[in-house]
Amino acid sequence: MKKDHIRELVVLSGKGGTGKTSISASFAVLAGKAVLTDCDVDAADLHLLLRPEVEQRHAFFSGNEAVIRQQDCTGCGTCLDICRFKAINTTGASYQVDPVACEGCGVCVRFCPASAIDFPKRNCGEWMVSTTRCGPMVHAHLGIAAENSGKLVSTVREQAWCIAVDKRIPLIISDGPPGIGCPVIASMSGVSLALVVTEPTVSGLHDLQRVLALARHFSVPAAVCVNKWDINPGQTERIEAAARSAGAEVTGRIRYDRSVTQAQHQQKAVVELTTAAADDIRLVWKQTAAML
Repeated sequence: MKKDHIRELVVLSGKGGTGKTSISASFAVLAGKAVLTDCDVDAADLHLLLRPEVEQRHAFFSGNEAVIRQQDCTGCGTCLDICRFKAINTTGASYQVDPVACEGCGVCVRFCPASAIDFPKRNCGEWMVSTTRCGPMVHAHLGIAAENSGKLVSTVREQAWCIAVDKRIPLIISDGPPGIGCPVIASMSGVSLALVVTEPTVSGLHDLQRVLALARHFSVPAAVCVNKWDINPGQTERIEAAARSAGAEVTGRIRYDRSVTQAQHQQKAVVELTTAAADDIRLVWKQTAAML
């Protein structure tokens, strides 16, 4: 299958906890055949609902970290003096690099008089290829205090495209990260459509406007869905009006429903239960799929 025959949908939000993962999992079930990705590599949770069986694991290396070779270190203290990130610790005459504090700038490596500091690639986490009841899934886990989450997101998306082309699957559905930072940019750039999930609150409107501005900057078509709309109908109307003013389509509303939590407890997508919210999500999917 050619790449221009494949559509990619990313589900985003201006903050965490708006319901992106529940909606992404439901879309995966309703799509019937799609490649799934979890681009929220800092706090991935799509696997909790889709229960993937991991087939491949790959280490993710990005950036560098300094490591002092104790047998060659002369204890001169140069690294301690020049490290602006305070990543050098001392125990008596012994010097060590704190891997959490080290930013991988390489200054200590460059100026060590004894050339006693190595600078290997940093192992920042892993990415995986799995199978689910809804299709293949590419997801990842970023290590504690590890950086370069945007690069890991790009790796996840690249692998998803390879699978889609190889298996002739015409749709990629990505559960995106919250906010507007580097991992969001890596998740959004070049997609066919970004669905932004928001809540009917003042902060929900503010965060939505930031994500829509980012989508406009990258010329990405955007749609908006208001989750738990019935807790504040007036704010929902204001959000939908703001979305249309920003050039985004409104694909529907999802009501507040306690059964969403029940679905999470059962490790199921919401649409796999008979609930009011499931009916709303089906309507949102119908509108979103039409835009794709």
